[in-house]
Amino acid sequence: MNKKAQPRFVRQMTLSQFDRLFPSEQACRDYLLMRRWPSGPRCPRCNNEKVYESEARPWHWQCMKCGPKPRSPYRFALTTGTIFEETKKPLLLWFRVLHLMLTSKKGMSALQVHRMIGTGSYQTAWYMCMRLRAGLKDSDFRKLMGIVEADETFIGGKDRNRHWNKKSAQQREAAGPQPVGEAIGFGKVGVIGAIARKGNVVAQVAEYMDAAELSKFVRGVVDARKISVVITDEHPAYNRLNYVLRHESVNHSRGEYVRGDAHTNTIESFWSLLKRGVMGTYHHVSKKYLPLYLNEFQFRFNNRNNEDIFGVAIAGC
Repeated sequence: MNKKAQPRFVRQMTLSQFDRLFPSEQACRDYLLMRRWPSGPRCPRCNNEKVYESEARPWHWQCMKCGPKPRSPYRFALTTGTIFEETKKPLLLWFRVLHLMLTSKKGMSALQVHRMIGTGSYQTAWYMCMRLRAGLKDSDFRKLMGIVEADETFIGGKDRNRHWNKKSAQQREAAGPQPVGEAIGFGKVGVIGAIARKGNVVAQVAEYMDAAELSKFVRGVVDARKISVVITDEHPAYNRLNYVLRHESVNHSRGEYVRGDAHTNTIESFWSLLKRGVMGTYHHVSKKYLPLYLNEFQFRFNNRNNEDIFGVAIAGC
């Protein structure tokens, strides 16, 4: 087999390495401090560098600049403004849960986390996983460049497998007119995404799968000055892109999947990974929490070549 055709293996932190790096709660706090403030503690309110460490309370600082009164400083802790703020669980437990989530290609359910490390209750494990997914949201999003593929999909079970009082026809009759995305997806949740070839992916829940929604999303996530072409399927809603971007499409309904460099195989491979995770690991994801699961899958995919994926996640939390 050609070595160039083999998938690249990126070594991440193993369980034994994790145990050596984080032997205690003190080590976790040191690591969080280093990742959050590489140049030293800063005020989370005003970003002031001149803060004073509290002598009475370890891992606490005071900022005189943004205090409520001239001689009444604003007090903050290491976890202030992070997902770990006011948690009753040790940081070491949070770090273990995050490590399990990041090293599982298709995710890890809260029930499995509860079984493996013991969190007191399933509800605690679920809460911790959801908080971590919220922290994995990419706050430093950069627009896609080069060759970009855009596509849409639907997340949810098949309509014929639903209970009789939850089938789409009865839902539409009872609730009246439904959003376009739900009508097309037969009650499923619509998701739209775009991906740069050999680059990052961005996806979000879409209320309506119409031309205005799809074209607005694509124009918002690509850099019009540095993009080569946007490739989609034959969905007519993408035709609006022809007026603002170079746009090509492949006609799947006619059996056309690849035409030179024009194909949507990259974004469809991400949809496959997402759906395998939903069906095989989580089994059911509600529309309310689907954006958090999208955060998780996007973060793992966009950092697939990053050996320090754990450190990047901690810095963003």
